[in-house]
Amino acid sequence: MEAQTNSQSRIESLEFNRFGIISMVLLVVGCLGGLTVGFGAVKEVWSLTLIVIPTMVTLSLLIAVAPMKYIMTSAFVAVVIDLLMITYLAL
Repeated sequence: MEAQTNSQSRIESLEFNRFGIISMVLLVVGCLGGLTVGFGAVKEVWSLTLIVIPTMVTLSLLIAVAPMKYIMTSAFVAVVIDLLMITYLAL
């Protein structure tokens, strides 16, 4: 029961701080996606697609004012994919 209360309070905290979190997510996801494409993901279609889709989903959820749990989940996925692709392209 406590775990449900804890996660519920986190979601409420995210909703309360929506505008500050949105600006940080927009900055991190947008810049990291652009950097990943700039580091060489534009050379192959599969890598460009792998980066563009999660980044655009996150940005679309931000514009649509979706619930914060969806925004944070898609932002986490986009950042993880971008970081994995940066390490892949650096090798």
